[in-house]
Amino acid sequence: MEIIPAILTNDKQELEEKMARLAGLVKRVQIDIIDGVFSDNKTVLPDALGSIETELLIDFQLMTKEPIDWIEHCVRGMAERIFGQIEMMSSQEEFVGKVQEVGAKVGLALDLDTPIERLDTVILTNIDAVLLMSVKAGFGGQNFDPHIISKIKALDEIRVRDNTPFVICVDGGINEANIKEVRQAGADEVAIGRRLFAGDVEENLKRLLGS
Repeated sequence: MEIIPAILTNDKQELEEKMARLAGLVKRVQIDIIDGVFSDNKTVLPDALGSIETELLIDFQLMTKEPIDWIEHCVRGMAERIFGQIEMMSSQEEFVGKVQEVGAKVGLALDLDTPIERLDTVILTNIDAVLLMSVKAGFGGQNFDPHIISKIKALDEIRVRDNTPFVICVDGGINEANIKEVRQAGADEVAIGRRLFAGDVEENLKRLLGS
């Protein structure tokens, strides 16, 4: 199980400070991008990462209208992997193709209430990851919704049945009490935001990985 710190902020200084706290502790960070349309919230732009020196691999989770329009911004932000929420996405196939065209890894993301049946099954054979929100997308600090467990299991069954190699990431409300159940359901990664940064990040990572 890989723990990926997630940063949701509209403050570039906070972004830099949090990334600095992660140095040497993890290999990857997730930057949440919200455009004020997908959700009533707004964050820094992906381009902000372009001026930050880091050895971390950078994921962008695009909680935006038409994520395909944000791909070039993510490239300028040094993206290694780009997730697009499918709810305001016109074409999953075009989004995946565009991300692959720019040379980044690609993932599709589903909001809490979005059924996995909304995923294009043909595209599933060509993507690197699927992100399942376990809270409502758009805001940090929410409580984990246990209904996500059945979605993780169903997605894992599809992966096994079709022999597709995508990883499953779960994002939202993850803590010591539920991380084991999420892992056992089939998740490979979890993204954790405020709870991970509250206090000592290294100690929090140790506790979570030991759960």
